[in-house]
Amino acid sequence: MPLIDNAVYVAGRRARTPKSLDDTYALMRQDGGMAWIGLYRPDEAEVHSLETEFDLHHLAVEDALTGHQRAKLERYGETLFVVLRPARYVDASEEVEFGEVHVFIGPGFVVTVRHAESPNLAAVRHRLEGNPELLALGPEAVLYAILDEVVDEYSPVVRGLQNDIDEIEKQLFGGDPDVSRRIYDLLGEVMDFQRAVHPLITMLEALLRGADKYAVDLEVQRGLRDVLDHVLAVAGHGDAFRATLQNALTVHSTLTTQRQNDEMRRISEASLALADDTRKLSETSIQQGDEVKKISAWAAILFAPSLIGTVYGMNFDHMPELHWVFGYPLALVAMLGMGVGLYLVFKRNRWL
Repeated sequence: MPLIDNAVYVAGRRARTPKSLDDTYALMRQDGGMAWIGLYRPDEAEVHSLETEFDLHHLAVEDALTGHQRAKLERYGETLFVVLRPARYVDASEEVEFGEVHVFIGPGFVVTVRHAESPNLAAVRHRLEGNPELLALGPEAVLYAILDEVVDEYSPVVRGLQNDIDEIEKQLFGGDPDVSRRIYDLLGEVMDFQRAVHPLITMLEALLRGADKYAVDLEVQRGLRDVLDHVLAVAGHGDAFRATLQNALTVHSTLTTQRQNDEMRRISEASLALADDTRKLSETSIQQGDEVKKISAWAAILFAPSLIGTVYGMNFDHMPELHWVFGYPLALVAMLGMGVGLYLVFKRNRWL
């Protein structure tokens, strides 16, 4: 049922609990009290009934019906329209869940429209009913109490984000390859949190500036200042978280680049060592080739005289040069000539 809680308060105390909106309108006029109507995802008929009864601006009514609004405060004559973004931290998924509550306040009425389970407005109503002196101060006191509840619910979110950032700092220098994705995701959550918190500063400052003009009680003003102090503290934490995560991304990029450079340096050193080994192997091969050339050259030089000597050492009866007077000197000259000739050829080709 969209109508969650509905009461008419007189002098800060619950005087009536009507069962319908029509009863509420009649009883608040009859008793001269303040109506506090709590709705959860109401239908168009209910919202348009409120629009007609309390002369709500059609743009504010449209926002209340559609939801998905940014945090803001708008004044339409004597009516204030406030959109708040309460938050809840989900540790398992490291996400910040955002709710949405719209508040209309005007002479003698408060209307709250929730589009999510948070904040716990029942707790706010119960706390105010336990403090009739504050509730008797009117719709502005109810708005103050709702703002206070929303801001108080930001504290667990701050603690959850702080814990995750502490874990990221450990991961960052531990070389965890998945830390960059975690940083990006958490940075997105922090930025969404900032978008919910920062508008409250402007809203509260505007409420305090207009407090005298709209005759807001001094006690309510003090409460609003206290809420503003808490919001400033929460906003400061959010700004620090964002700066820390952005710095973490920079540090992660630097560490990654450094590790890549170290790896490239190791690869380069290994390549240089391999190249040096290859060079040494090539030099060894060249030296071995030179030795083989020398050995082959001397073998060829020695082979020529051996060939001539072998031919003339064969014991055949019919060899033309055996009885020739110049045969022996000529054989020696041929041996020497062939040896010298081969030596010069090999020397010119740098085999020797």
